[in-house]
Amino acid sequence: MNFLALGINHNSAAVEVRERVAFAPEQVGDALVSLCQLAGVEDALILSTCNRTELYVQSAEGASAGLADDLVDWMASYHHLSAEELRTAAYHHAGSDALEHVVRVASGLDSMVLGEPQIFGQLKSAFSVAVDEGVVGTEFHRLFQRVFALAKRVRTDTAIGENPVSVAYAAVDLAGHIFTDLSACTALLVGAGETIELVTRHLIEAGVSRITIANRTLERARELAQRFGAEAVLMAEIPDELPHADIVISSTASQLPILGKGAVERAIKARKHRPMLMVDIAVPRDIEPEVGDLRDIYLYSVDDLRDIVDENLRSRQSEARKADLMIAEGVRAYREELRGLAAVDSVKEYRRMAEHLREQELERALRALARGDDPEVVVAQLARGITNKLIHAPTAGLKQASAEGRTDLLAGARRLLGLDNRAAGASSSPQQPAQSTENPPLDLPPGEDAKPRRTLQ
Repeated sequence: MNFLALGINHNSAAVEVRERVAFAPEQVGDALVSLCQLAGVEDALILSTCNRTELYVQSAEGASAGLADDLVDWMASYHHLSAEELRTAAYHHAGSDALEHVVRVASGLDSMVLGEPQIFGQLKSAFSVAVDEGVVGTEFHRLFQRVFALAKRVRTDTAIGENPVSVAYAAVDLAGHIFTDLSACTALLVGAGETIELVTRHLIEAGVSRITIANRTLERARELAQRFGAEAVLMAEIPDELPHADIVISSTASQLPILGKGAVERAIKARKHRPMLMVDIAVPRDIEPEVGDLRDIYLYSVDDLRDIVDENLRSRQSEARKADLMIAEGVRAYREELRGLAAVDSVKEYRRMAEHLREQELERALRALARGDDPEVVVAQLARGITNKLIHAPTAGLKQASAEGRTDLLAGARRLLGLDNRAAGASSSPQQPAQSTENPPLDLPPGEDAKPRRTLQ
């Protein structure tokens, strides 16, 4: 399994590093094409979320050695960063370990908030982008279909997905610890993607009824707002909305900060210094870090949500252990399937070889018949010729294994050739007469036929 996973996540790097290697949605297509031009990379997928950036690649046979370093170099070059800096934060997995890692990611077992469901959809979307870019081959496609099936089974057959929690949930939970009565609060949400949709849902469940959604595209903001009874505005109107917001939660794909210190400072003055909670769950960050220096502002980034995450981790560890066992079993079964497919290819190749040998001997026999040779002799030569050619390679291999003392290969060969079964059957049958000298041994090189004792009439 020439499969490799390399990445940086919330466990290996701080947000300052993660935001520098994040791929904006509009970058992913070109990045995939560039990645597949790397020597040894045949198929590729890029997953980039607020908590991780990971590269999944299928490598050419024998190209996996050193490929992890090449991927780090490629990522550093693409983002104009120091490769050495990335190496200290990057991790990689190969083969079965890589497959197990991807399933854990898809299942939410490797997320900041254990069991969060959003990552599954993000990985499927990343896979669709890779398919659209034409960088997904047959084996890579088969592998990710198994990833999705295993992840779905984990979420269905364990309680890891019950009362689902995510970064969005953690942000709302944080608001509940700061404000005693969320029903009296007004929330301003920046962005209109899946994360903000989850935030909106959790806010409503927590009792917040006054919600404004700001987005670059008003149509998308209105679509989301209508579903939850919220108000929709353009991002350009955020300065007007800030003074009314007790809770600000931002999650966009912007490469530059949306909220600066000056705008927030003016909003605080207009609010007469009533406190404001600001949660930035975007990577790169939407809110300038300096905003956290202002009085009456409680600014949290995704890394600041770890306490809430840790509490969720403690409550879900038992289900996570069940999920790990399921994943390990699923990966083992997939490897067995791959080995089975390899056997199928070998059987097909062997059958093609046998068919070719048969055609050669049949053509020779037909020529002999056309010359008027005795049909009985021709048939005997045909059978002997096919047999000799089929057993030549196995016979040579057995002799070499014996000369090298490879008893393991000899034992395996006996099983493959059915000799153990034949010996067992012979032991229970009447003793056969000794082989006639009229029948010569069949261990002959290809193309050399045993000469029949019978003479032509």
